Amino acid sequence: MDSLTQIVLGASVGEAVLGKKIGNKAILWGAIAGTLPDLDVLLRYFTDEISATQMHRGFSHSIVFAILIAPVLGWIAKKIHFKIKHVSFRDWTKLFFWTTVTHPLLDAHTTWGTQFFWPFDYRLAYQNIFVVDPIYTLPFLGFLIAAMRLKRENPKRSKLNKIGLSLSTSYLILTLIFKWISFKEFKKGLQNQNIEYVEMDTKPAPLNSILWSSLIETDNGYRTAYYSLFDQHEISYSKEFEKNHQLIDPYLDQEVVQQLIDISAGWYRIEERNGKLLFWDLRFGQMGMDVNKASFLWYYELNIDETGNVTAIKRQPPIKNFEMVFQELIHRIKGN
Repeated sequence: MDSLTQIVLGASVGEAVLGKKIGNKAILWGAIAGTLPDLDVLLRYFTDEISATQMHRGFSHSIVFAILIAPVLGWIAKKIHFKIKHVSFRDWTKLFFWTTVTHPLLDAHTTWGTQFFWPFDYRLAYQNIFVVDPIYTLPFLGFLIAAMRLKRENPKRSKLNKIGLSLSTSYLILTLIFKWISFKEFKKGLQNQNIEYVEMDTKPAPLNSILWSSLIETDNGYRTAYYSLFDQHEISYSKEFEKNHQLIDPYLDQEVVQQLIDISAGWYRIEERNGKLLFWDLRFGQMGMDVNKASFLWYYELNIDETGNVTAIKRQPPIKNFEMVFQELIHRIKGN
């Protein structure tokens, strides 16, 4: 999720753990710890971009990290607040464990997911909430602000914070229900239109949980589609985008190619353009509502030298008219 959401979640969890004892200090430390796992973005300064992308939401988004970092942060906080005698090292450690571990648990609901069980090579990705969702964040933030304005002894403070946590958690559960509904509709549409498929992936469109997108794998390619919970018409599926996986067969033994396949979780297609191969990561959808013409979000340009060595550069097609794309999104959410 975005940084603001993780700050709000961390702050709210911090309040739930230690708010009654230390008031807004719990919110402050929770907000800091809640963003800590995302410092893995600094990996790009120590390694190449592809490796950094592959490692993103890895170790720092695992339960192992939370277990290891919590006592370290607890010791630091205890030293800083040595005058607060009624809060033990164990109390501080508990605060930092829960504020750190809830970060990857929330990120697991997004498309990218997390390696929560690192070092095991398994990524949790429920894909039921967009990385920025105002309906999740803004009410949560409102109740947190209302709570932090009250004194820690005021029972309304804890109540307001619990309401915010309950609403946000309930919304996550609701998005799982919406995902199940959309999956059933996509599946029914494929059956009605006699479209054979191998696998289907569904996720919410940007900024909402009403409009859902689908990525459908066929034997030779992929199709895409949108479904709004307000739709009254049959789902329209895109043309088939050919996989062209055979174009990278000669380079499958190279590390960078295997990294890209891993990053895309196998949802990719290859395009040959101007003598170069483009590796399109399809999981994050298209930029626009026209499923036949809208470009996918990003690709990697594969540069192959005379010896057959492959290097990759991440590219993103330009969004020519963001305002129009946003208007199309709102129009499609309404079921039009």
